[in-house]
Formats: sequence, structure tokens, C-alpha cells
Amino acid sequence: MDLIGYVHEGWAPLIRPAPATRPWMDATAEKFAYRCLPLDIANAHGWEVLNPCGVEAVWDGGNGTPAVATRPDAGAAPEDVPVSIFGNGVLTFHIEAIFRTPPGWNLFVTGSTNRMKDAIAPLGGVIETDWSPYTFTMNWRFTRPHQSVRFEAREPICFFFPVERASIEAFNPALKPLSDDPATAERFAAWSAARDAFHGKMQRDPGVLPSDRWQKHYYRGVDVAGESLVKDHKAKLRLKDFDRTATPGVARPPADDAALIDRPAAPSGELAAAKLALARREWLLEVMEAQRALAPATMVIERRAGLSSQEFLDRYYAVGRPVILTGEMSDWPALERWTPEYLKAKIGEAVVEYQGGRTANPEFELDKEAHRRTAPFSAFIDTILAPGAGNETYLTAYNSAGNATALAQLEADMGPLDKFLDPGGGRAMPWIGPAGTLTSLHHDLTNNLIAQVVGRKRVKLLPAAEAGKLYNHRHVFSEVPDLEAPDLDLRRFPLLRKARIYDVTLAPGEVLFVPVAWWHQVRSLDFSVTLTFTNFHWRNDMAQDFPQG
Repeated sequence: MDLIGYVHEGWAPLIRPAPATRPWMDATAEKFAYRCLPLDIANAHGWEVLNPCGVEAVWDGGNGTPAVATRPDAGAAPEDVPVSIFGNGVLTFHIEAIFRTPPGWNLFVTGSTNRMKDAIAPLGGVIETDWSPYTFTMNWRFTRPHQSVRFEAREPICFFFPVERASIEAFNPALKPLSDDPATAERFAAWSAARDAFHGKMQRDPGVLPSDRWQKHYYRGVDVAGESLVKDHKAKLRLKDFDRTATPGVARPPADDAALIDRPAAPSGELAAAKLALARREWLLEVMEAQRALAPATMVIERRAGLSSQEFLDRYYAVGRPVILTGEMSDWPALERWTPEYLKAKIGEAVVEYQGGRTANPEFELDKEAHRRTAPFSAFIDTILAPGAGNETYLTAYNSAGNATALAQLEADMGPLDKFLDPGGGRAMPWIGPAGTLTSLHHDLTNNLIAQVVGRKRVKLLPAAEAGKLYNHRHVFSEVPDLEAPDLDLRRFPLLRKARIYDVTLAPGEVLFVPVAWWHQVRSLDFSVTLTFTNFHWRNDMAQDFPQG
């Protein structure tokens, strides 16, 4: 059967078979969303029309056409810009084609399946395209006023697929007891039992590979006994692209979402030079780490007692080498006093700021501002001592400015670290939380001193030279969610296999020096109080030159 898009002179619709992928599905852990075959099939069950130009739009909440304002990107052709012609918060895109389907077939038109957009939603329509000599519009209605919405160039704005006009009314819907279909009832019972058994097995042994952790019966089109019940089961759609032979001037858009945003392409020579420079830089880092490995004594993280200020500078600080300092806090009253009960009694109902609601957001470190919470300190302590508190609630260094007054009285329980730190150069930044808190894999823009006062912490450290293996994706954070995660997919992060990882358990009274740019991940093993410092006697202002973007 034919599906034809007639193109008037000057029209250039960007149409493609819809890809089965979605950026949000790519971002799910182990890409688990793709295990849902109905999602995959729905994603690819039609063709998409892409936006010809970038544009921002906002609705002021009114019903008239002026209530929607648009601001297209520079250089956008006026005829490509969506308009407000219907009022009521509707934004209208013109589709540059007259579609023709076989007799009795319509087009179902809506937004792309399983693509979400904040503050605006696609409107759906069914169009009799076997006879209509008209184009149609794709309409989106704002769901929230005063919220700017952006459509990128090449972003899907319309999704369509053929439906047979008479078929929907030919169905006789009915509800019946499952027992009316003994064969289906039997297969359902078998599936339910197998599902329960599978869940029990996952609780006992979750398996090693991601493929071990999901059942594949529906994906394969079989029941739990492995019997295929239909001959035309689909695990993938392969829609044909529109034939452009008769319209050579109409461009073929990108087949996936990798190029949704228009960016000026770097000249080929410039791009090749940039790639070569990066490759040479990675080579240099590899060589530096290999040279360091020639001296085994430099490849361990030492525990040192009684270090002088000069030896610390010469042997560790200046050369960027971690070290654990022991005995430097032995006379601190905090080591004995800082139990949860003591801290509650000392600080009482003073309001403190902390990070909350972390477990529901895999990027809780990047979104620290959104996780700010406040509570009386005593209530905070009660929260983190509750069973299973885990990574949900944590008072961190990010909250230090807001907690300076409330926690100042704890300073009397602390001693000096004057061999390493400038007493007038800054204050301790406290971390207080339960067992299970996690600081995700990242590097700092300063040299850090981590003083462990209460409880233990497990620190995973990686040299700065390993940066090319650590999938740095935003600011100073790695795309790797957790180096200790049981479901860490090394097929997704293959370079991790070659990374040198140091594993340190920091005990109460120990101080860890983490050099600038060394990657680290920190997990509390117990109720924990930690102090971090950056006010060294020596230069520590590297952050001011860090490239942003």
C-alpha cells in the first residue's frame, strides 16, 4: 500500500520513520526501559515530522490569539515558525505536505509516542487522508501559563500512522470471566507462578548480567512454556523512509535523536585537529601514570604519623599524592564526645540546612540546590537514625554556609591542624549522616583534607590521570552512578576496566589528603561525622581557572 506526501513548490517537510529510541529511555539504569517491548514498538509505530527551526513560546493564560507569543531563533524563515491561530493556549505548526492514503484509510496524528514535554502537550487528530485535498496542522496546547517552552530545530513535533477507518467500529467489546477461556486461564496461572518464582529468585540472587534480571517471554512472543502463540509477533518495526526521488530538493532528516539541536559543525580540518590534540593529551596522561607505576612505593596510599609540615608539602601536597595522616586528631575531644545523643543535646532545636529527598533523583549531587531542606537539628538526627535511612538525608559541606551559626559551638571539641592548615583561612565543613550516604564519583577543584571524626567511610580514589576512563559528563561528575553498584554495566563503561582504583576505609581519627583533580567516591559505613578543609598554607586557588561549559 502507498502512503504519499504531496509537496507544493517551496515546501520541504522533514519526515522520517520514528526511531525506537528515546533519550529518557537511554538514561534509565541499564537502559531497562527498552526491556518493555510495547514501548519500543509504540515508539517506532509511525513517522515523525521534525521542527524546521528552533523557537521558544510562552502562553500568558488568556484565551485570545495574542496570548501565545513566539520567539524564533535568528535566521528562521517566517513560514517555518509556529503561530497562534486558534486561541485557548494552542500553538500551531503547519505541516508542509498533503498526505494521501489508500481508500478507507485515515492518518492518526499526534505527538511522538513516549516523548514528554513540560508545560505543553500534543493534541491528537484522525484525518481522512484518502480524499482530503488539504494540509493539516499539528497543534500543541499549553498546560501551564507563564512557562517558556522551547522546541529545538529538528525536534519531532508531529507523529502519524495509518488506521483503517471502519475497523474500530467493527469491534464488539465485552467483559467476560477468565474461566470462559480455559486455555488463556491456564497460561495466565502458569505465568503468575513463574513471575512469583522469578521475583523470589531475584531476592535471593539478583544475577550478574542485566539480562539475568528480567523475564523475556513477551519480548520473544512465547508463553512461559516457550510456545509461540502467533506467527507474526513483532520485536522490531522497520518502517520505510519516504522515497524522495521525485523531490530531490527535500532533505532527508537525521534518522535518530543524536542531532536534534542545530549546532554549527566544526570544519573537518578543525575537528580532526581537535581529535588529534585530545588523543595526544590522553596518551600523555597514560604515560605519566605508567611512569609513576615504575616505582611501586608511589603506587600505594600510605598511612603516616608525625609528618612535619615540610615533608607533607614535599612528598604529598606539591606532587599531588594522597596520604592518610594518623594521630593528628588524637587529642580532639570530639572523637569521644560526638555521639548522636551528645550532638542533639549540644545543638538542640537550632535549625540546620541539609540535603533531602536524594534517593529519588540519580543526579542528586548535580541538583544540590533543589535538595536543600531545613529542620531543627534534633529532628534531623532522629531522621538519620531511623532504620533504613540510607542516602535520603545528609548534611553536607554544600550546606556549610547555612549551618555556620548553628554548629559553631562544636568547634570547642576540635583541635588545630596547624601543620597543614591556615587557622585564619577558613572553617571546617561538616558532613553528618547515616550509614549508606553516598557522594558520587567526582573530582574537586581544590586540594582537600578529609578528617573522619565519627564512624567509618569507604573512599574509592582514582588518579587525575585516569580522567579519560571515567566518563566525565557534567561539570566535575562522572556518568558512572556508583563504582560499587551491583548492576554496574561495564559494557556501557568499558574504559573503567582499565582504571586504577584505590580502596581506602577511613577510620575515626584519620585524615585523608585528596589532591586536586583526583577522582573519588565516598560511602558512609556507619553513622558518620566528617570534616573537610581546604584552607591549606599553600596555593589552593585552582578553581578560578577551571573551564566552564
